[in-house]
Amino acid sequence: MHMSSSSMRLASLRAAAASRSGVLASRRGMSLVEIMVVIAIIGVLMTVIAVNVLGFLDDANADATKIQIKKMEESLTVYAAKHKGKFPTTGEGLAAVKKYLPDGEVPTDSWGNAYLYFSPGTHGDHDFEIISLGKDGKEGGAESDADITSYTAAE
Repeated sequence: MHMSSSSMRLASLRAAAASRSGVLASRRGMSLVEIMVVIAIIGVLMTVIAVNVLGFLDDANADATKIQIKKMEESLTVYAAKHKGKFPTTGEGLAAVKKYLPDGEVPTDSWGNAYLYFSPGTHGDHDFEIISLGKDGKEGGAESDADITSYTAAE
């Protein structure tokens, strides 16, 4: 059987078209394995980012708590100046100085916990102590769970 040149050309064009459509069909979508690899990579990146961001957030909360303690110390100093050098007793607490605080209210620490107040101080020779129990709200702890105190806030 002998083909004419026009039929050979037509067969060649059909073969090329079939070849192109096969290539296009294989490039139309991603395989399940490719999708799973992309999801795994995104998951790893999100984990790394989340760990780093949460670490900075804990540091920022601790810094904000230290700043609040400093502002309360200043308010206590104003209170003492107006009350013949006496600070509020432990029983009176920080509520006694709330009119000297920026918002007129006793703030909570950055984690929403109430500050502890002692006068006289219980650690060393301090007129008073203000204590935040940290992220966990419990005495002691390490890192973001560590207590923040007025006598160590400057450190």
